[in-house]
Amino acid sequence: MKTKLSKLLDSLHSSFWFVPTLMVVLAIGLSFLTIQIDQSSDTEIIGNLGWTYALGPNGSRAVLSAIAGSMVSVATTAFSITIVALQLASSQFGPRLLRNFMQDTGNQIVLGTFISTFVYSLLVLRTINGVDESEFVPHIAVTCGIGLAIASIGVLIYFIHHSASSIQVDQVISKVGHELDDVIDRLFPKQIGRGASKHRNEPSINDIPADFDRDARPIQATSSSYVQAIDTDRLMELATEGNLLLKIQKRPGDFVVKGSSLAMVYPAEAVRKKLPEQINSAFVVGSQRTDQQDIEFSINQLVEIASRALSPGINDPFTAVRCVDQLSAALCHLAQKEVPSAYRYDDEDKLRVIAEPVSFVDVIDAAFNQIRQYGQTSVAVTMRLLEAIAVIASFTHTKVDRAALLRHANMIERGSHEGIPEELDQKDVKERYLAAVKAIKQQ
Repeated sequence: MKTKLSKLLDSLHSSFWFVPTLMVVLAIGLSFLTIQIDQSSDTEIIGNLGWTYALGPNGSRAVLSAIAGSMVSVATTAFSITIVALQLASSQFGPRLLRNFMQDTGNQIVLGTFISTFVYSLLVLRTINGVDESEFVPHIAVTCGIGLAIASIGVLIYFIHHSASSIQVDQVISKVGHELDDVIDRLFPKQIGRGASKHRNEPSINDIPADFDRDARPIQATSSSYVQAIDTDRLMELATEGNLLLKIQKRPGDFVVKGSSLAMVYPAEAVRKKLPEQINSAFVVGSQRTDQQDIEFSINQLVEIASRALSPGINDPFTAVRCVDQLSAALCHLAQKEVPSAYRYDDEDKLRVIAEPVSFVDVIDAAFNQIRQYGQTSVAVTMRLLEAIAVIASFTHTKVDRAALLRHANMIERGSHEGIPEELDQKDVKERYLAAVKAIKQQ
């Protein structure tokens, strides 16, 4: 339930309608509240307050009509600017970065402010009565409308500044980098059942039945989609209640085809009729990847920006170097985290779930492979990759992680022989390579 609620909140955060809708609802409530105050208060007292709007019905209609009309025009302009920013982001940074711009709360609040002020003005405008016998002018409501209009001007100024800064490549890369750090803090160590620090790295001989591979029953996916998250608590609960052993065969970020295996369940004869449906419901799926439980999603966003920057049509190694810097910072952060064991035990120390956690080696491959391939002819990118490896090596703690760094350093150095023809440039790359190897072996 917690995982599905998190997905719902992420979907609402990524939508461009939720926050404006909430603000419109608040504007409607505010209009009824201020009108009710005007109706229940003495008109002469309100008119003598000094800070309230005190003109008659015609002037009030003119003011509210001007506010409503101007808010529609400004909202249209703001929406047009947003669309242009999204188009620019899609062409320059890649279509997968659009989600980051859609999640921008500032843009959502700006659009909501203009629409809310428009709706508020219309609702107040309908209550103004100019007939002598029953003349009614909601002075407080009109004053509040003027206040909202003034606030909208401030929001417009903020929006212009925010739109100009949000499409700058350094800002985009920095924002993705911060999101990546948040994902690392949220996912590592990842726990199922007992705390990750208490898990054994390897199961004992008797934990996994000898006939598991032969007798385990596969649970098939009911749709073709991306795994966005896995409700691990629910899987642990199902395994414990049914006295089962589950082996998860997919992890967040994987694409599953309908009919393919999501998990293996042992023993097969203990599988109840509703269990396949229950296991499928524990896998939160969708049409696209998200960063809810998928660390490689944010990694791939930075890699995509760097790859586009290194394309012949753009040829911007400075952006690629900026992405490498951000990736190296994230990998140093990740290297200090504890990766959870694949073997998860219940409170009675019985193996219940075999997961497929992402490893540090997987993340290194996702971060460096494509940039290394596309940046093979760029001296600046090649040297920065080797410098990044040397920095990351100082934060690693296992032989496996250092071996992965050394493997990438070797591939980068070999690729430079073919991609960089200038002898002096090759010499510079060689110096960075030797420094990276030294840093790896010193750990």
